[in-house]
Amino acid sequence: MDWSLILILLAMGAAGGFAAGLLGIGGGMVLVPFITMIYTAQHFPPEAVVHMAIATSLATIMFTSLSSVRAHHAHGAVVWPIVRMLTPGIVAGSWVGPWLGKQLNTTALALVFAAFVAFSATQMLSGKKPAGARELPQAPGMFAAGGAIGVVSGVVGAGGGFMSIPFMTWCNVKIHQAVATSAALGFPIALSGTLSNIWFGWDQPGLPPYSLGYIYLPALAVIAAASVLAAPLGARAAHRMPVQTLKRIFAFILYALAGYMLWKAFH
Repeated sequence: MDWSLILILLAMGAAGGFAAGLLGIGGGMVLVPFITMIYTAQHFPPEAVVHMAIATSLATIMFTSLSSVRAHHAHGAVVWPIVRMLTPGIVAGSWVGPWLGKQLNTTALALVFAAFVAFSATQMLSGKKPAGARELPQAPGMFAAGGAIGVVSGVVGAGGGFMSIPFMTWCNVKIHQAVATSAALGFPIALSGTLSNIWFGWDQPGLPPYSLGYIYLPALAVIAAASVLAAPLGARAAHRMPVQTLKRIFAFILYALAGYMLWKAFH
């Protein structure tokens, strides 16, 4: 990679890491469209571009999550019992997600990604308040919820916050706790999904050198380095700034990224 590409990847990693710390979303929804642009410009196989962008994005979340959750934990905001109850379903779902993604061609995968990013943005803007008596479900319900979060995250390459945060706030978990807990959930999502992307992409023909399954290692290294440094900054900002205002701004960014992926699906 030349220096201009490295600088672009560093900027992307910093933006994704800050977003991950700020909103507990793992940064994947920010990174995937931009990584797709870069891989397209590098003339990666068209049939594998979106798959590789999603896999690389998901792998970076392993590093971003660990960095982000340390900062959130220092504020006492991570609800670890929720993490323990959701993780088994998340691990199972995150393994299945990349397999489902492999069954989709680039057009279908880009459409799925655009739909879920737009859905996430709409959720952020809706501001709906949960019923006062609603609580988190028992273990079977938490396993099912974790499985759904894991499957979708594995398909679209995100840290799951676009589903786990609305789910937790719907069950009356405070927003700062939901953001912090979602950051912690990003690690099992990313670890299981990364191993799955390596496994299911191992025999994919035509991938560029230095690929590990669907993961492009040079991009992973650069993005992860920047995101690890930026994630704690986002986490600290999340505890100091009005989250609802930031969510509105971020929602419009997500709509723009969804629009790009929708365009990508048909070009």
